[in-house]
Amino acid sequence: MPSRRSSAPLEFEDVAERAARIVDAVEQVIQGKNDAVRLAVTVMLAEGHLLIEDVPGVGKTMLAKALARSIDCSVRRIQFTPDLLPSDVTGVSVWNQDTREFEFKPGAIFANIVVGDEINRASPKTQSALLECMEERHVTVDGTTYELEPPFMVLATQNPVEMEGTYPLPEAQRDRFTARLAIGYPSPDAELEMVDQHGAGSPLDDLEPVSDALEVAKLTQAVRSVHIAESVRRYAIDLVTATRDNRDLRLGASPRATLHLLRTGRAAAALDGRDFVLPDDVQTLAVPVLAHRLLLSAEAQVSRRTTQAVVADVLAAVPVPSTERPRATRTRRSG
Repeated sequence: MPSRRSSAPLEFEDVAERAARIVDAVEQVIQGKNDAVRLAVTVMLAEGHLLIEDVPGVGKTMLAKALARSIDCSVRRIQFTPDLLPSDVTGVSVWNQDTREFEFKPGAIFANIVVGDEINRASPKTQSALLECMEERHVTVDGTTYELEPPFMVLATQNPVEMEGTYPLPEAQRDRFTARLAIGYPSPDAELEMVDQHGAGSPLDDLEPVSDALEVAKLTQAVRSVHIAESVRRYAIDLVTATRDNRDLRLGASPRATLHLLRTGRAAAALDGRDFVLPDDVQTLAVPVLAHRLLLSAEAQVSRRTTQAVVADVLAAVPVPSTERPRATRTRRSG
């Protein structure tokens, strides 16, 4: 842990260094997956939520727990099952015999980082309990609204929908996840290193926090000040608009997708030590941010097209703006 915390605003030049510490800490547990770890940290700095989707056994839950463990803040885990109720997630009002009043018992969603394991094993009704929390960052129970303390992030894992005993996520739920991440199988060398490290115990037990909730809040505030040129904003809008007119899709990306694409672009630039966003940042994040929100047409499904391939086609078709560095490099602006 850093030896000293300050309440002063975080200067921009420290953002990349402090974010890199979090990446390095998570990579102590997740070997050989730097791109996946960086994307997870990018989503966190963009104040978003991450959906980790892959086959069983590749480290989805381990990645979510490692990111949560690397930050000294409140962490709750929800194991999604078919019998999980919405009140288990949001909380419930309980009658107190002594005070003769209802008392609110917070659910598992009241934490800085919420790890939702196998989210697609719960019913759509229970999944929908997350909608208000993820978008508006508060919970309404029995007509009373309860705020969620920042930073707040949902890290959800799920197996592919073809697996037995799962429910597909509702479109509104998928749209609230900033990005979708597929970890994939490790390389032989990375798998050998994993066998050596995990054979004697879990490296997660030895992972020490390298940041805390206050520092993460400062990082996200600094990320908001990263400059996005009008040409880059237009480029992001053109990409999203192109998905709405694509013949292979029956549902394109929403305006929320545009916001998430630009927010993650800011975070990616900050991780690289820049205070301005490049078109390359938008291109790199287009597939993880956009693909999970799209619905293929019947013809595209028959042709075995994927939403990732459609986004790749859109990237190839939309002209890339010229790169212009801002005239003045700024270290920090007010959020």
